[in-house]
Amino acid sequence: MASRRSLLAGAALLSAPRSASAQAWPTRPVRIMVPYSPGGQADTVIRLLQPKITEFLGQPLVLENRPGAGGSIAAGIVAGAPADGYTLLFDSFPFAVQPLIQRSITFNYETAFAPVGQVVALPYVLVVKRDFPANDVPSFIAAAKARNGAAYGTPGIASLGHLAGALLAARAGISMEHVPYRGGTDAARDVAAGNLDSAIATASTLRPLILEGHARGIALTSGERRGTLSDLPTFAESGFPGFDLTSWNGLLAPAATPAPVIARLEAALRHATTDEATRQRLIASGNDPVTEPAAAFGERIRRDREIVRQLIRDTGLRLE
Repeated sequence: MASRRSLLAGAALLSAPRSASAQAWPTRPVRIMVPYSPGGQADTVIRLLQPKITEFLGQPLVLENRPGAGGSIAAGIVAGAPADGYTLLFDSFPFAVQPLIQRSITFNYETAFAPVGQVVALPYVLVVKRDFPANDVPSFIAAAKARNGAAYGTPGIASLGHLAGALLAARAGISMEHVPYRGGTDAARDVAAGNLDSAIATASTLRPLILEGHARGIALTSGERRGTLSDLPTFAESGFPGFDLTSWNGLLAPAATPAPVIARLEAALRHATTDEATRQRLIASGNDPVTEPAAAFGERIRRDREIVRQLIRDTGLRLE
C-alpha cells in the first residue's frame, strides 16, 4: 500500500506541471501566420479581431504575413511548429483546396492541423455587366446558351469564384469560360468597363459596382442569404438545391495542440466575434461574423474539401 501511494504521488507530481502550464497558457506573445498580403481580406479580418483576442488572452498577437504558393508557405511553417499554441494559422477557403491541387507539399493538410474556430463567412456573388441580358439565374443561363457561353472573371485559379462558376456550368449544362485575375478588384474593373460578361467574387468586392449601377447582381453562392447582399437570391433557391460555396476565415493550430489550449483559443475567438463593436466593423468590411467552434469548423473544412473533390471528379476541372 505504501509503495502504491508513493507511485501515485509521483505520478501526480509528474502530471502537475503540464496541467498547470495548460491553465496558465499563454505566458508569452502568440504568433499568427497569415498566408496573404497585408491589406487583403484575411489580413483585414484578423486585424479587426486582434484587440479583443489580445484582451482575452492577456498576451500580444504577433501577425506575420507570409503570402505565396497558394497559402502553403505559411501553412508549412505552422505545420512544422511545436504544438504548444504559440504558432497559429489564420486561413480561408483555399486551405480546403490546396491539398487537392499541389503535388509538392511536404506536409499533410488533412492531418497536420487542429481546427480552432471559424470567425466570418464570406459569400461570393455572380454579377453581370450592364448590357448582359440577365436579371436572374434562369435568364443568365438562357443568355449563356444563346451566346454559346459566357466569360466570368474571378480572383484566380482554384478560388471559390472559379469553383462556383465550374459548378454552375456543370449543373446548368452551359459553357462558361474562366478568366482568372490576380484579385477580385481587377475582375470587377473589367465588368464595370463592359469588357467582361460577368464575375464571381466576394460580395465586399462587387457590391460597390451593384450600388453604383456598373453591374447587376444575379445570385449568391452561399447556401443561404447572408452578408451585405442578402437581398439577392442564392443559386440554391434559384433552381440548384444544395449549391453552397461559402468562403470563410478561421484559426487553426498544429495537430496535437493540447485540448485546454484549443479551448482557450476558441473562447478568445468567441469573445472577439461576439463583441458588438467588432461585429459592426466586420460587417462594414463585407464579412458576415459567425461563431463556429472547433468541431463544427473542422466539419466545414471536410465538407468543402469533399465538394471540391466531387467537382473535380464530375467535371474533370483542372485547378493548376
